[in-house]
Amino acid sequence: MDTSQLSRIETGKGFVAALDQSGGSTPGALGRYGIGPERYSSDAEMFDLIHAFRTRIITSSAFTGDRVLAAILFEQTMDRHIDDVGIPDYLWDYKQIVPFVKVDRGLAEAADGVRLMAPMDDLDDLLERATARHVFGTKMRSLVQSAHPAGIDAVLDQQFAVARRILDAGLMPIIEPEVDITAPDRAACEAMVTAGIIERLADLPSGTRVMLKLTIPTEPNLYQELIAHRSVLRVVALSGGYGRDEANRLLALNAGLIASFSRALTEGLRADMTDAEFDAALAASIGSIYTASLT
Repeated sequence: MDTSQLSRIETGKGFVAALDQSGGSTPGALGRYGIGPERYSSDAEMFDLIHAFRTRIITSSAFTGDRVLAAILFEQTMDRHIDDVGIPDYLWDYKQIVPFVKVDRGLAEAADGVRLMAPMDDLDDLLERATARHVFGTKMRSLVQSAHPAGIDAVLDQQFAVARRILDAGLMPIIEPEVDITAPDRAACEAMVTAGIIERLADLPSGTRVMLKLTIPTEPNLYQELIAHRSVLRVVALSGGYGRDEANRLLALNAGLIASFSRALTEGLRADMTDAEFDAALAASIGSIYTASLT
């Protein structure tokens, strides 16, 4: 594990950009950018278009390590290049932004109030490729939709079991047991997830650390024990479907919690913008998210 990247994540000011839309979420991301389904006729064409969008973000003068600590990539993005440079290397060498990669394969069907991660049969191969491409860490998402004890235990057990495999591969896992912001018992879900994480952190090998990506909590500063925990490198928050202004407002109520936004980050960016307009809009977005992450 690169110690300079580790130090940057641990002590740096800024936030984590989530550029990891997968096959299921890519059409929506392209649609919000102004590229409808009539513009592509295959998955290959769709992924080329989202790659062009991500490249426009990554190469923008607004997208630098001054405010962006890290970027989470989709697997295909990890494998692609900008100016003949692998994107993970481009991020670190040219932007001082630490590269992560999404490793989950989407969500399984709902059961016991949650959706576990779908099987990841090729995880070992993906971790090997990520290491070869100089990726620092990984991210994997589950979804909690109800305060069902057995379901939440299953989510956290699965997340921590996979996290141990990722740690064994020499990479830093971001554990993401997202709580659905529309859950009727959302506050109870968040409290149960937090308590369950604390319990499982105690079972990690001595000296081992993970990262956490969590829903902005209903109760401000709910995650203070996690943020201060010796086994947690950093706690980041997803926007969870909130618009950027509301996500920033809620995030700023939580000391030490930083953003890892996807939709909120790219809100307002359009394919028909000039480069100057695009860079200005992205700079405004990054600036607002950065400020909200400083509290």
